[in-house]
Amino acid sequence: MTTPTSQVCRPQCELISLDWLRTSRRSTTWVRAVSWSTLEVTTARCSPASGDLAPKSWAFFGPALAEEIARTRGPAQVVLATNVFAHVHDLDQFLHGVSAMLSAEGVLVIEVPYLVDMLTNTEFDTIYHEHLSYFAVRPMVALFTRFGMRIVELKRVHVHGGSIRVAVQKSRAPQAPVVAQVLNEEAERGLGSMRAYRDFAERVRVIREELVDLLRSLKARGKRTVGYGAPAKGNTLLNFCKVGPDLLEYLVDTTPAKQGRFSPGMHVPVFPDTKFQTDRPDYALLLAWNYADEILKKEAAYRKRGGKFITPIPRPAIL
Repeated sequence: MTTPTSQVCRPQCELISLDWLRTSRRSTTWVRAVSWSTLEVTTARCSPASGDLAPKSWAFFGPALAEEIARTRGPAQVVLATNVFAHVHDLDQFLHGVSAMLSAEGVLVIEVPYLVDMLTNTEFDTIYHEHLSYFAVRPMVALFTRFGMRIVELKRVHVHGGSIRVAVQKSRAPQAPVVAQVLNEEAERGLGSMRAYRDFAERVRVIREELVDLLRSLKARGKRTVGYGAPAKGNTLLNFCKVGPDLLEYLVDTTPAKQGRFSPGMHVPVFPDTKFQTDRPDYALLLAWNYADEILKKEAAYRKRGGKFITPIPRPAIL
């Protein structure tokens, strides 16, 4: 067996979803945030969904760059920040830049994991070093109001265990009616009180106890268990639960940069997913549970041969 090198996995940037902004046909400056500190700027004759794009440029983002973009390329009609906003350490500076860059009718589109879903489904592994904020709608409304902006569209989406996608414009645009409804729902759930978070913490402790007990019982029965996926969220779970190579023989992941290395903290070796398909362990802990549907479909043959997956969230369960 090949032994991984003594390096740890590095988190990968998320790609951008453009799915609900594909109807624009005008010549437009599109600005896509691809990490908390960089922007990809594209001048396009049509929607980026068509693939007909001019050359791209990359730079660190801030108010000065935003003003330069507006001056040299014209105001942006759409700024996309999908799975980026939660990574920003200085939201005020970010929005100062966006405000300087947007046209009068421009739209800022943000998609972030939704605090309500995180609490309801006990998705504690969403909490990790790259995520600096965990958003509900109420604080977003307050934040945008400071910059003369309003939420003009809001949609809940299933990605990453539950997210919200909001479109924001300058304040002369009317606030979306759904915003008031969502604010009421958040108030009813008690998001403004500590009780909601204490209850969440208690449920997290229960998950840890149940998961560790399950993995230990499987090992005591002579069963082999591995981890499927080596995402950042998985490292939160492994380190909080103190699950290492004693309970998981190895992890598999499709990302070449992670293969041949070790998971941070618990130092579980990471291999390509081809090892999983040839090794045939008895159980696989689904660390990338937010892609469960795709993984279960991909590994249908493994399950048909008797292999089983374990989902840790919202409660440990064997599929």
